[in-house]
Amino acid sequence: MTNVKNVKKKKLRLAIGIPLGAVLLLTLAFFLYFGAYYRAGSEAEKALVSGEVRVEKVDFGYFFDGPGKERALIFYPGAKVEEEAYAPLLSKLAAGGVDAFLMKMPFRFALFKPDAAETVLKRYAYGEYFLGGHSLGGVTAAWFASEHPEEIKGVVLLAAYPTRPLGRDQTEIVIYGSEDGVLNRERLIEGRQYAAGNFTERVIEGGNHAYFGDYGEQKGDGEARVSPEEERETAAEAILAALGNAGEKR
Repeated sequence: MTNVKNVKKKKLRLAIGIPLGAVLLLTLAFFLYFGAYYRAGSEAEKALVSGEVRVEKVDFGYFFDGPGKERALIFYPGAKVEEEAYAPLLSKLAAGGVDAFLMKMPFRFALFKPDAAETVLKRYAYGEYFLGGHSLGGVTAAWFASEHPEEIKGVVLLAAYPTRPLGRDQTEIVIYGSEDGVLNRERLIEGRQYAAGNFTERVIEGGNHAYFGDYGEQKGDGEARVSPEEERETAAEAILAALGNAGEKR
């Protein structure tokens, strides 16, 4: 009788131990995967210092406050990229008249918080809000914008694309580098069927995937033929022009 009880106890411990072990392995794999990410570089650090553009660190990320008063861009970082890496680009936009909000995402993964923009929409009162992002951050931003056409005037998609229809009254600008080795070109083409009413696509000749931010080289990316500064400057000019024409349909 005692042996039977011991066998039952061993089976019970084994039954409990297997799922617990699986959970521990999955947890470890999760933290190992998301714990390895691209870190912001020195140019990003410089762009986080207030000057012509006032930079404020807030609980949801960063606020880049330039001379503009009417328009603001809410920006979702790329997957597994430290959000500060996009400070150089957003500082340029703020200096050009479009204030910017750089969103901090859980585990640096926008899909974990697609509605992050709501924090800004509730706290601030700009006349026009645009939502943008890089790579997976851009895909996530486009999804949120498609669900909130009354609140989001348009989208800025850097090496990204929409997966749901955008509004006929919204503006969309898609920008990517000719040497981008990470962007899924098939998905990019598919995304055109969901284009907003005011649509612009800009290819940066010689640009790649990573240079929209300041986080070094990215695995699988193509070799750029322009400098990171040139790519960000070109992107900023295109974005400012597109948002400036946001009320016009093409």
